[in-house]
This record gives sequence, C-alpha cells and structure tokens, in this order.
Amino acid sequence: MSPFTRILLDQAIAATHELLRLNQPADMALSSFLNTHRSGPRERAFIAEVAYAVLRKKRSLGAWCGPDATPRQLVLAALLREFGLNYRSIEGAISKQDAAWLAERKAQPERALSLAEQADLPDWLVERLTALIPEEANLLMFARALNQPAPLDLRVNVLKANRADVLVQLEKIGYGATACPLAPEGIRLVGRPALSKHPLFLSGDVEVQDEGSQLIGYLLAPKRGEMVVDFCAGAGGKTLLLGALMRSTGRLYAFDVSEKRLIRLKPRLARSGLSNVHPAAIAHENDQRIKRLAGKCDRVLVDAPCSGLGTLRRNPDLKWRQTPASVAELMVKQANILAAAAKLLKPGGRLVYATCSFLPEENGGIVDAFLAAHPQFERRNAGEILAAQGIALDLPGPDLQLAPHMYGTDGFYAAVLERTA
Repeated sequence: MSPFTRILLDQAIAATHELLRLNQPADMALSSFLNTHRSGPRERAFIAEVAYAVLRKKRSLGAWCGPDATPRQLVLAALLREFGLNYRSIEGAISKQDAAWLAERKAQPERALSLAEQADLPDWLVERLTALIPEEANLLMFARALNQPAPLDLRVNVLKANRADVLVQLEKIGYGATACPLAPEGIRLVGRPALSKHPLFLSGDVEVQDEGSQLIGYLLAPKRGEMVVDFCAGAGGKTLLLGALMRSTGRLYAFDVSEKRLIRLKPRLARSGLSNVHPAAIAHENDQRIKRLAGKCDRVLVDAPCSGLGTLRRNPDLKWRQTPASVAELMVKQANILAAAAKLLKPGGRLVYATCSFLPEENGGIVDAFLAAHPQFERRNAGEILAAQGIALDLPGPDLQLAPHMYGTDGFYAAVLERTA
C-alpha cells in the first residue's frame, strides 16, 4: 500500500463518494476523478482499490458501520476490515472524531448478517439467486467469487504470434503469466501490470479479453471464407477473435447501435492485422443494412445487451445500478434482437446467443421462448462443440454457463442454435 497520509485518505473518500453516487459506470467515474486529482501511480492504485472495495462490500461494511453510513465511515471500515490495516497504521491520517467513531464501532457486538449482507448483494438479486442456487453455502461461494477482483486475461492473436512464444517473452520481462486452462490462446497474468504501452500490445500480438469471452468465439467457430456477423459488436473484443479464427478471410460484419463503441474498435482493428472486418453503425435491429443480409450468413453472434451481472468482479457498481425493472426492459430487447439476428442465417447456419449474466430470464428463458416460436431452429450441445476443438468442460446441460467460482472466468452464458430448414 502507498504511504498513508491524511491527503491520500481524503482523496480515497472523495473518490468513493463519486462512485457511490452511481451516476455513471464506476470505471468512468474513477477515471474522471483521477484525471482531476493528480497523484502518483501508487497513490492512484490505492485510491482505486479502496473505492472499488467499498463498492464490492458496501452491504457488509454498512452493516458494521450502522445505519446511514457515510462514504468516510465505509472507507475507514474497509481499511480495517478488508485491507487488514490496524488502528496504529492509520491514526496519523484520521481526525479525533474518526478515532472516537472507530472506537465506538469496535466496542459494539457483531450482529448476525442477513444472507444478502453476507453475499454483499441487493435483496432482489439474492432472491433470484436463491431460486437458482438453493443451498446457502453454494450461493455464498458464488457471491464471494463475484466480489473478488478479476485477473487480467489476454488473448494471443494467432495471425501474429503463438501462445508459447508470448509466454516466454512475458517471463523475460518479469511478468508472471500462465496459459489459461480453457481458452486455447488465453494467457492469465499475475497482478495487473500496465500493458497499454507494451510492445506485445502495441504490435497487436495480444489483446485483453477474459477467458470466458474467448470461449464464446470458439462456440461460433467460424470457418475460412464464410460470411459472419457480430450483431452487437461493441468495442470489438469478440469481433477480433472471430476474424482471427477466420484467418482474415471471408467477410465479417461488426454491427452496433453505438458509433462511439465502434470507434473504439478502430485502433484495435488496426493493430490486429485483420482485413476482413467491416464495422457499421446501425439504427436498430431491423436496420436496412441488416435486412440486406437476410438468409445469406453462415454464422451470427448475438452478444446481447444484458444486465452485466456476470462481470461484477470488474463492474461491482452494476449490482447497485440494475433493478428488476431494468432487467425486464432488457429482456424485451434481447428477444427482439435474437429474432432479428436469426433472420440472417442461411439453412445450416449457426447462431450463438450470449450474455454476461447469470440470470435465467436473460439466458435460457430468452432462448426457450425463441425456439418455441421458431421451429426451424434447433439447440446444439455447447460442450460437444467445444470438446471437438480440444476444450473440455463438464456442463450440466446443453448451454454454456460459466461462473468465477467454478472456472475463474466472468459469468458468461451462451446457447448454440442452428437453422435446420
């Protein structure tokens, strides 16, 4: 940890206050704060760690602090209870009022926490999870994995490098790195080293991508020369993987309703060396650009807009920003997007519907309803498709469902659908 001072504490509290307002995504709020409060890299790292720790553990910390806990009190509680600091290490940076409050709280007996407080999740989300994971011990194991910071995963660009060579290069410069256990081109780093100016990154040899996200591309398994659509491409992480799997042949469309997100794809695309990717902003899922491709495509990826609750390790604010109402709104979008994307497939074509959520209503519920209304589509076994590519996963059902406590990945879901007629 950075040397502890009152100025540093005040900055960590101010940053935490900004993130707890939930006015914008936490990463954007933190970046804005750090850009206006200049400090060194160690101090910036400390501020980020503290603010995110409070976001992750807000309920359990709040239970210890008492009703109406302030950001200042939550930060002080986090320093003691999450970071393991003792009173002596922080006494020079806190006020007499802080010291008195801490002494009072430490003197109070610990009360029993509710299941939601233990899980550090909102009540409504624990209710949904209880239906999914009835055993309390398993639910808490799942929730606590979601509340841990995520590792940094890379994907090796097979057009430019191979994993064994990249691992050797990382070792030479002192980066701890291992091959991901599932993704064939995945690498997991120890810690979170800065990569944005590293030659491996600048050359396009590697891209940052969670191992679970990489597996989605292998489910679609596009072939050389095919016509493929990434229907909700965003900033293009999966698009780049699909292009590499196609060996930069065929035609790969990257569609998204947000031109800003597609702009973020441009520098990544330039680094990648791909020449088969065609980004295009669309107005909605029934845009004329989409209709022109009806019945012509070999493969379609629908990485649907979703609650993002499977990414809580990276985006802990989502559990406080999402609500049952927002999920219900997303379900309507998901069903509409899946129905529109399915029209692009030719007979024998494959569609992968994916989310970074663990809620059944965003996942299997959407797919089941689609299949009931579209008898010309059939569900394929995701585990068998991955096994054919040397990726061994023991899945309980036909769809892919990843979770951090089981696989060390974000919480991804994917179903494979094929058009039979």
